[in-house]
Amino acid sequence: MSTKSGIDQDALIQMFAQATAGQGEALRKAVSAATLKALQGRELTLQNVRSVLQAVTQAASAGAAQNPGSTIDVQKLLEKAFDGMDAALLKAVQAHRTALQQFVSQGADLQQGPLKTALANLEKMEDVFFTTVGKAIQDAAGPVQGAWQPVLDAMKLKGTHTGAQAADTVEQLLAQARTSLRESRAMGLRTAQALLEGYSTLVSGVLIGMTEGLQQGSAEAPAARTRKR
Repeated sequence: MSTKSGIDQDALIQMFAQATAGQGEALRKAVSAATLKALQGRELTLQNVRSVLQAVTQAASAGAAQNPGSTIDVQKLLEKAFDGMDAALLKAVQAHRTALQQFVSQGADLQQGPLKTALANLEKMEDVFFTTVGKAIQDAAGPVQGAWQPVLDAMKLKGTHTGAQAADTVEQLLAQARTSLRESRAMGLRTAQALLEGYSTLVSGVLIGMTEGLQQGSAEAPAARTRKR
C-alpha cells in the first residue's frame, strides 16, 4: 500500500516484521532511502515532512508488532528506524541550507518577511521530528509503544543529527546575512517574497540534485576501483 505520503507502507511493515537484530543496519538504510524518496516527491514543507515521518513511523510500528523477536531486539530495530528517518531528514536540512544560501548570497535579509518564516521552519525541524513520531506511536500496540518510548527518550536527551545541523545552519546563515547587509547588497523584500513563492519547490529540487549526485558518486567509485586493478 503506497500512501499519499509516497511511502510503500506494506514493504516497510514486511521488513520490520521479518528483520532480526543483526539486520538493523540494513533496515536503517532501507528506512532512510524510503523516507528520502518520499521527501523528494513533494514540496519540502513542514506539513509534508510530518506526513512522511508519520507514515514511516506507523509502518515501523505495525511491522514491529508482528516481529517474533524479544522486546530488546524490537527496540533495537526501532532505534534503527529512528536513525534512518534522521539521516533522511538531515539531507532535507542540507537542502534548505543550500536554497537559503542562494538568497543570502544576493543580500537577502533573513530577519524579515517570508525568509524569516523559512528560517524559523528550519529551526523547528527537530521538534517536528520528535512530535510527529511521538503522536504516530500513540496508535501502536501497547508493547510497541513500550519499545518506542526509551528510543524517543534517549534521542531527546542526545539530540538528532537533524537538529544539530539545523542549529548550525541557522547560525551560519545569520552570520553570512549580516555580512552581506554590511556590504550593502540588500535584496528588496518584494523581490525576496517573489522568489520565495517557489521556495519549497526550490528546496525539493536541491534535495533531488543532492541525492542524484550521491548515487552517481557511489556508482563511479566501484568503477574507478575496477579500472585500477
